[in-house]
Amino acid sequence: MKNKKDYVILIVCIVLFFAGCANKKGADNGKQQIGKQTDTSENVQKTSVPTLFIHGYGGGNNSFGRMIKRLEGNHRTKKELVLTVSVAGKVQAKGELTGKENNPSVQVLFEDNKNNEWNQAEWIKNCLEFVGSNYGITQVNLVGHSMGGASTLRYLTTFGEDNNLPKINKFVGIAAPFNDFVELSNGETLDDVLQNGPAIQSERYSDYVNGIDKVSKGMKVMIVAGDVEDGSLSDEAVPVADAVSVVALFQTHGNEVQEKIFYGKAAQHSKLHENTEVDQLVADFLWQ
Repeated sequence: MKNKKDYVILIVCIVLFFAGCANKKGADNGKQQIGKQTDTSENVQKTSVPTLFIHGYGGGNNSFGRMIKRLEGNHRTKKELVLTVSVAGKVQAKGELTGKENNPSVQVLFEDNKNNEWNQAEWIKNCLEFVGSNYGITQVNLVGHSMGGASTLRYLTTFGEDNNLPKINKFVGIAAPFNDFVELSNGETLDDVLQNGPAIQSERYSDYVNGIDKVSKGMKVMIVAGDVEDGSLSDEAVPVADAVSVVALFQTHGNEVQEKIFYGKAAQHSKLHENTEVDQLVADFLWQ
């Protein structure tokens, strides 16, 4: 009987020992996961400088709305303001800039979302005047997708010298037709475009060349393009050569420029601002 009792006690001790180890391992794993989240958060530099997100042709709330929401979920930014611009250029605001160091995001929406880049450049100017006069903002970042990127560069090369407007610290152009959909010429390579600019320059691109001196050389630039790898060398809408056509222009001007080409189905034109890898790239560029 004694031996049997001792055996039972031994079995119970062994079970409790392994149960304790399992609990400890689970607790340790939990601590590691929390640590990883904390490390990610610590890599983010928080300031009160707003970032304006400008949608593309035919775009709307979802064009950048979901990206901003994902970035909020990763504690990279806080969406504080939505600016809606009428055809007449009047700016209506929803929300407010708090001045907190939370990397505030401002979503810009055009009521006429298929208007030309000249008017959109004026509307971007109106938005910057609005945040400057109403919140005392002196510096911002600009992110534009597709036509929004082209219109943003139109703004920069038209109004960039206006010292009454907030200074542009960083500009991100995502899948923007800077050279008005011009593809590679015969014998031209993507490296040629990146190093020297496009062999064929559209009227839009020529305007950028003529206005580049109005752009601050201190503005940092990130250019993003997509290649769905179907043989078209495009994101199904904008040729890669077109999207990266301004890299050499900015470099020659003296700006610090980075470019990134994404590949595969997730690099399709309208999917680029839904691509979490693009989220990461943009967030790191803006806030690290």
